[in-house]
Amino acid sequence: MSSDAATATEHEELVGELVGKLLADNPPERTDPAAFLGAQFDLGLAWVWFPEGRGGLGLPQKLQTMIDRAVSHANGPKSFPMNPIGWGMGAPTVVAHGSESQQERYLRPLFTGEEIWCQLFSEPGAGSDVAGLSSMAVRDGDEWIVNGQKVWTTLAHLARWGMLLARTDPDQPKHKGLTYFVVDMHAPGVEVRPLRQMTGDAEFNEVYFSDVRIPDAERLGAEGDGWKVAITTLMNERVALGGGAAPRNPFIAEAVETWQKRGCDDPVLRDRLSDLYIRAEVSRFTALRARAMRMSGTPGPEGSIGKLYSAELNQEIHTFIVDMLGPEGVLYPKPYGEVTTESSGPQQNFLRAQANTIEGGTSNIMRNILGERVLDLPGDMRADKGPWKDIPRS
Repeated sequence: MSSDAATATEHEELVGELVGKLLADNPPERTDPAAFLGAQFDLGLAWVWFPEGRGGLGLPQKLQTMIDRAVSHANGPKSFPMNPIGWGMGAPTVVAHGSESQQERYLRPLFTGEEIWCQLFSEPGAGSDVAGLSSMAVRDGDEWIVNGQKVWTTLAHLARWGMLLARTDPDQPKHKGLTYFVVDMHAPGVEVRPLRQMTGDAEFNEVYFSDVRIPDAERLGAEGDGWKVAITTLMNERVALGGGAAPRNPFIAEAVETWQKRGCDDPVLRDRLSDLYIRAEVSRFTALRARAMRMSGTPGPEGSIGKLYSAELNQEIHTFIVDMLGPEGVLYPKPYGEVTTESSGPQQNFLRAQANTIEGGTSNIMRNILGERVLDLPGDMRADKGPWKDIPRS
């Protein structure tokens, strides 16, 4: 056996022993979910590729699949559904750019779901063009005073902490005058207002900052280096939205189930379903590649590819399901505006999927990123160079 194979076997044995201890000491059916997840974090099984003491063991990320399967098989709680923004974007950003005290403070309650996180990037005048944002942070001794507005902020109404990107030097070009902060969403001057979606739900919010004070100790990365930190967040966001965990697409399973229950024999619909199933598998394999790239640090372009592809595929799958329902597809299954934590049926899923090509970077933005930065195609004409304060704004 080669030394690499021996080492891999040792890693698997170690992880297996720790998972066994986790489940033996914390039986999921008799353990509070937060306590179970806290024990999982303390054993280094939260993000196994993270450093020791930070929820990980410094081991290859592929071992996380082994952990997740064992916990799922034992009906243990999952961190991601409770805190998707924190788990998918906040934790990787804090580990990559946070101070030791920030990592010590934030990661454990983030993983246990005791502290929810949100992402404060998009603005009314700077959605897809994140670097064009205008929320300002002005230094005042050991603090920063923030004023501005953010929009489309998922879970802001539940969040304790927010990942905030603000402009700190308007004399610099737009990508260079930004700084990244962790903001207390309960701080004075933070106001959260819900935004009603066409599904009737209100999972998004707009957030207003009025003279909000943030300690400089809550800055992530260097002053003016916010874009670099934001790239870590955005790339991990696209892996998460693109299916970074690489399960089989649950919506294609719903499409197959609907086909079978309805006893469809239309050859045109059968061809559509076959095509969608094949493309869902292609999306899953792309997500596997993205997850493998993520093991080495900041994800590669596979995250953007997966996000673009899966967003448009989801819309087509939901359209197909509603088409199969016929007239029933136009009947909304619950009172409009009644907020629930789970989907109430294919009609709601169809409406919600329309946001997939907007959230986390629009499909046009994804195509620009892939064309310019991966394929080396000529970039668009730019009229936003030079100091940010001199750029015309609508």
